Amino acid sequence: MRVFLAILAICLTSAAHADGGLFSMQSREDGRMWEAVGRLELAGNAFCTGALIAPDLVLTAAHCLYDSASGAPVAVEDIQFLAGWRSGRASAYRRVRRAMAHPDYDFDAPASADRVGRDIALIELQLPIRNTTITPFQTGPHPRRGAEVSVVSYAHDRSEAPSLQGLCNVLDRQKRAFVLSCQVDFGSSGSPVFSFEGGTPRIVSVISAKADAEGMPVSLGAELDTSLATLRAAMSVDSVRETVSAGMRRETGAKFIRP
Repeated sequence: MRVFLAILAICLTSAAHADGGLFSMQSREDGRMWEAVGRLELAGNAFCTGALIAPDLVLTAAHCLYDSASGAPVAVEDIQFLAGWRSGRASAYRRVRRAMAHPDYDFDAPASADRVGRDIALIELQLPIRNTTITPFQTGPHPRRGAEVSVVSYAHDRSEAPSLQGLCNVLDRQKRAFVLSCQVDFGSSGSPVFSFEGGTPRIVSVISAKADAEGMPVSLGAELDTSLATLRAAMSVDSVRETVSAGMRRETGAKFIRP
């Protein structure tokens, strides 16, 4: 299957598709099991979608961490996670301690399956979210071709409540990228792609881009299996470096400040 990529700058959105339409979760009851999906506010002028995979870790797309016009990284103090955002209120609000894109992700690289496959990022919150109504999602193995998946996202025309897209399918896999029949547009980059195998929703991919496959609009999702492990390892190394740096600064009397 030949795919022509159309990478979007910051935000992508799920749209109605023949596989299954969108269900807007306007009430808390409708979105009860999806409260760990939230809106990522970016410097007050853009947003993406992210999902908790630990009380203090949000999984999203790497390109969400960059300004779409300048290509400069968005400052962590300008990022906020709004868990379960709905009708002007969130179940939890958190500022960000640090954010890290996959170490091999290149924002300026040309559109390709390799770029999409590494388009994941982790955001560490300043304080963990420990709320009985917000349960972080587990991640699962990459979906097989033909598997049914769903996407939960926010979007520019439905930014005040999350929407669940009905089942769509994994059409193909190209290197570390998945081609999905889920349609997307501006609004929900970083949206979690869920598999329901075994009866429990698990995140198996993250929405990265939209594309055209033989005249059919499709979406592209990043692989999590090896990419997430690589990203976690890089974040752990970075954390150790921070601890050492902090200790050295304290010994010299300097005040160590983290945003």
